[in-house]
Amino acid sequence: MALTSKICPYDPQWPLLFTAENRRIAGGFGAELIGTHHIGSTAVPGLSAKPEIDILVVVSEHLNEVARNKFMRTLGYVRGSDLSAGHHFYRRDVDGVRTHKIHVCVAGHEQIARMLCFRDLLRKDSTVREQYQDLKLQLEANNRGGIAEYLAHKAPYIDALMNMHLEVPQGQTTIILTVV
Repeated sequence: MALTSKICPYDPQWPLLFTAENRRIAGGFGAELIGTHHIGSTAVPGLSAKPEIDILVVVSEHLNEVARNKFMRTLGYVRGSDLSAGHHFYRRDVDGVRTHKIHVCVAGHEQIARMLCFRDLLRKDSTVREQYQDLKLQLEANNRGGIAEYLAHKAPYIDALMNMHLEVPQGQTTIILTVV
């Protein structure tokens, strides 16, 4: 089973793709929209990544989910399982290839700070960025179990970094990058 797409060198078009997609989706969130952020590896200049644009949407609350889901379907998105209470997930594939992932979190959700902190750490620390890139490429090369295996093997590295940079309640671990 393959990954959702192949890791490739950083593409300076990724921020432009985020901006374009951000414009397309913004109307589906109405008055509940607080803000959006480009997250994930495509948001980190110089980092090789699966060319899947990750977007974090912060909302005041989850209002009228039926209308939002319908709007997102018109843009080619499928609603995945909730990743946790208050953390909704959408994915968009084109011709069987994942192109976009959207995380919709209620303001104050723990994953917001976690996703932004991880992105910012990768942006500012070249050593961490290189280590993470090397890990991703190694996991891709050795992958036999698909995206679930890939994510499960990245999780300990991400969790260790985040435990050093964020205060996480004892005994609680989470994964930033999840695909459903």
